[in-house]
Amino acid sequence: MSAPISSVRPAPDQVLVDIVDYVLGYRIDSALALDTARNCLIDTLGCGLEALSYPACTKLLGPIAPGTVVPNGAKVPGTQFQLDPVQAAFNIGAMIRWLDFNDTWLAAEWGHPSDNLGAILATADWLSRTAVAAGKPPLVMKDVLVAMVKAHEIQGVIALENSFNKVGLDHVLLVKLASTAVVGQMVGLSRDELVNAVSLAFVDGHALRTYRHAPNTGSRKSWAAGDATARAVRLALIAKTGEMGYPTALTAKTWGFYDVLFKGHPFTFQRSYGSYVMENVLFKISFPAEFHAQTAAEAAMTLHGRLRANGRRIEDIAKITIRTHEAAIRIIDKTGPLANPADRDHCIQYMVAVPMIFGRLTAADYEDAIAADPRIDALRAKIVCVEDPQFTADYHDPNKRSIANALTVEFADGTKLNEVVVEYPIGHKRRRAEGIPLLVEKFKTNLARRFPEKQRRAILDASLDQAKLESMPVNEYVDLYVI
Repeated sequence: MSAPISSVRPAPDQVLVDIVDYVLGYRIDSALALDTARNCLIDTLGCGLEALSYPACTKLLGPIAPGTVVPNGAKVPGTQFQLDPVQAAFNIGAMIRWLDFNDTWLAAEWGHPSDNLGAILATADWLSRTAVAAGKPPLVMKDVLVAMVKAHEIQGVIALENSFNKVGLDHVLLVKLASTAVVGQMVGLSRDELVNAVSLAFVDGHALRTYRHAPNTGSRKSWAAGDATARAVRLALIAKTGEMGYPTALTAKTWGFYDVLFKGHPFTFQRSYGSYVMENVLFKISFPAEFHAQTAAEAAMTLHGRLRANGRRIEDIAKITIRTHEAAIRIIDKTGPLANPADRDHCIQYMVAVPMIFGRLTAADYEDAIAADPRIDALRAKIVCVEDPQFTADYHDPNKRSIANALTVEFADGTKLNEVVVEYPIGHKRRRAEGIPLLVEKFKTNLARRFPEKQRRAILDASLDQAKLESMPVNEYVDLYVI
């Protein structure tokens, strides 16, 4: 006869408590973290603005019921939409991620911590407009930057030691978790309510990674983060009603997250929560490409120039060897047909072939018109990946966090070009001095896609001055982006 199951309500799992205590109690006083958050903000919004040029993205935007306008709702940058915070989070989150050009975090799990801005900005804007309408002070942009630092930290610290992709779960699980935590604080949840909200995020259904991998690679990977941020806002608002939580959502035997979805293994942690992740986040500056291929694309650009300098043609190439790290081989080493842009921007051979041929790699280069060029697939077929164990070790080394790729070109006549090695992409912390001016130029380019000069100047004036931005009401900053 089996023992009866105890119905005594247990204390919350320590993982839940640690997240909540960090969100409610940790003071962000790192100037580096806040300055990096500001750069992250403008880069992320710029990525969203560029995505508005793509009908595949814009068809998903707007209210669920066409024509709906929410009084005091959150506004969606670059559009005329004013929506409830849940749908606004989806809109902003989908825009941000559409072109795979916002920031990245690489560890045992990878992901894009600025995806959380969908929930953060939508909630902050809605709360601010509601407060102003009631004669109360709005939130200021420093509140947004602090929430960004904390969301980055939650997502990134958990990712350091815990691989969700190895059990088939998508990394947007961590976006939903981090966004629920910081949005819960923004909407005024008590400590117990915030524990409940975070538990609801773990109990929730979680996305499978199948839409990121052959043979199912598709555009859901571009709106999955929007879906996660929208769900996070919804869960935080559910918790605000006083709805109960589930204290051992992770550790409950048989029915908890660990047993059901993590092969019975508890999370492990390399460090406690602070501001480490924002300070070390990786910006995508040069190429809208899956981050494990950023340095490969940079090396390919160098080799494109060498080919021209040596009077060589693409047709002369017999083989290109990519010396790389294990994660790149696992995620983006692909052969055979590529079905759509989402498939192409997760193929390292494609992301090397295009710059080798054209001397560029832009978002438009993943579209069908460019992919139809027969030279691309012909060159892809000559590209092979091999793992370098040292590259893999350096990728996981917390003191290096490199994302190295090395390319060697061999010609049909047996000659070779010297190998080109790039260990750190231009968006890495080790290349900040080189990267930030280019990040600002990327932002200016993206503003020019959407706004007239006077509006661009107003946005830049507010965005490039740390003190001015931090003190600016959220609703006033968002209004700068309304067309």
